[in-house]
Amino acid sequence: MHKAKNIEFNVVEKFISIEGEGIRSGYPAVFIRFAGCNLNCSFCDTRYANENPEYEKIELDRLLEFISSTQIKRVTLTGGEPLIQPYIYVLIEKLLLSGFEVNIETNGSIPIEHIPRDVIITMDYKCPSSGMENKMILDNIKFLGPRDVLKFVVGTYEDLETAKRLLQVFNPKCNVFFSPVFGKIQPREIVKFMLDNKLFDARIQLQLHKIIWPDHQRGV
Repeated sequence: MHKAKNIEFNVVEKFISIEGEGIRSGYPAVFIRFAGCNLNCSFCDTRYANENPEYEKIELDRLLEFISSTQIKRVTLTGGEPLIQPYIYVLIEKLLLSGFEVNIETNGSIPIEHIPRDVIITMDYKCPSSGMENKMILDNIKFLGPRDVLKFVVGTYEDLETAKRLLQVFNPKCNVFFSPVFGKIQPREIVKFMLDNKLFDARIQLQLHKIIWPDHQRGV
């Protein structure tokens, strides 16, 4: 058993804001953004967390103290890719035992079956325009449940067709979101595609934090 003082996390930023997307969109939450990612998506909007990131090593107890000090019970673990943090499951367990509602944002390239089912999983599927589709673990979709999210970030019609095919094959039991790559596709084009193809159980999602704070990249 590791002692808490020996457990450290590489944290790029920690802050409070509102959830900009997913099933908790609009709710205040505590965000912990970890350094490093195993993918390199063409449309990545957090390169400061992935490419030679500046980060602070924070011990587990100190991180838990910060989260508790906010008095907010919703926590989002994001990145980068949080599942490549060596002790991420220790942090998740501590948060759950302390009564926090935990959401983890993961990129779809790392197995998720070991994530506790009390955690909300917000998982991307990287469509062709990301350049990372070959890294996706398709079986992950089977582990997503009613509280989880499968998010397709789409920038082209090829991306939309890919998402449609996967939904037909897997018929996932989770929430399904389409999110546009800014500047690549108009939201109304996604809506038309959804309606024309009878994707009536999917939702379009716009990133609230980018609408509210369009000039801010970090800390929102």
